Amino acid sequence: MADDRQTDLDARLARACAVEDARTGVAPRAPAKGYAQGSRILAELIGAPTGAALIGWLLDRWLGTAPWLMLGLLVLGFVVAFRNVYRISLERPE
Repeated sequence: MADDRQTDLDARLARACAVEDARTGVAPRAPAKGYAQGSRILAELIGAPTGAALIGWLLDRWLGTAPWLMLGLLVLGFVVAFRNVYRISLERPE
């Protein structure tokens, strides 16, 4: 019984929002730039160290220097990621 009322309320709210948006001419909202910046930061913090570690691992296997190149490039990947995060944080969200 409670689920039926909740579903009915959700449907009525969705219809009311659609009618109000049509009346005022408001288009569906795009995600804010801050959300996009957060996604870029997450990608940097995951991608740079992962890519650097993978390249280091491959070079270690090829040159037989395990695990030193992987560790060095992993540290370099973190440095690059945090530098890019700092640069992203200087951008002004709109």
